[in-house]
Amino acid sequence: MFNWLDRLVTFIVEEIFHLSIESQLGGSIHFFFYDTIKILMLLFMMIFIISYIRSYFPPEKTKKLLSRFSGVGGNFLASLMGIVTPFCSCSSVPIFIGFVEGGVPLGMTFSFLITSPIVNEAAFAILLGLFGWKIALVYVITGVIIGTFGGMIIGKMKMEKYIDESVYEMQVGSLDEQKLSQRGRLSFALANVIDILKRIWLFLLIGIGIGAAIHGWVPADFLVKYAGPNNPFAVIIGVIAGIPLYSNALGTIPIADALIQKGVGIGTALSFMMAVTALSLPEIVLLKKVIKPKLIVTFVIITGIGIIITGYLFNLIGNFLI
Repeated sequence: MFNWLDRLVTFIVEEIFHLSIESQLGGSIHFFFYDTIKILMLLFMMIFIISYIRSYFPPEKTKKLLSRFSGVGGNFLASLMGIVTPFCSCSSVPIFIGFVEGGVPLGMTFSFLITSPIVNEAAFAILLGLFGWKIALVYVITGVIIGTFGGMIIGKMKMEKYIDESVYEMQVGSLDEQKLSQRGRLSFALANVIDILKRIWLFLLIGIGIGAAIHGWVPADFLVKYAGPNNPFAVIIGVIAGIPLYSNALGTIPIADALIQKGVGIGTALSFMMAVTALSLPEIVLLKKVIKPKLIVTFVIITGIGIIITGYLFNLIGNFLI
């Protein structure tokens, strides 16, 4: 699909920069330009399509819809809703608060909170372009499963008492459903593309830059030794390493791509990405303002275990997906 782009970037690197793409610097420059252009193209297409669909589901309508469901079906629906909402954990937290304040069951709100930063249309677009439809689809499915069962477990534990009382007194506001024309929906989708790209471009370029550096300069033997598929603790190390960092999925996918190209297990790279997006320290700091430590610890443990299991599963079946 992008063979033409590979040829174009190779021509630029070799004929304009006079560098071999087999060299460290040439390989890094090729990786940076190729991934940047491809990812931006995919992002524009996918964000536009999903934003158009999202125009039919404003936040207030989503909250009302979720409040009608319960049980595992409600958790599953909340996870699906997380796919078409914010791109990072910190922007998911205000909607999480709105769900709690609006009476959505706690387990369902956590299903949303877990899935929302991990899985979204932009992440799917990049995964599709970098790894193919099999890995992209399995990633989405596992993200929804983690959110569904993670939220269901928290709901079964009856931890509502660990929500700060002030949350129930908040008025996060509501948004009346807009009756948009088709032209209005297309304008909304285009405006959303521009808004999202403005907010994430720096994360994206930093992630691609780090990925390019790893691709060109980090020895493959070093990464394989400590994070390769033969290291039984590689996935756990990847998850622990990801928690102190903060980015959205878009900024971490290029890093995961570079790690995989260097021989790191696909499950290790993707679990690192999930940990960065779903268990970041800034998110935990925000959550601490509205939920009590015991519930935060429970959320981190349950989500972390789900990510670790997913990482090992990807490492086992990764060769069949690539």
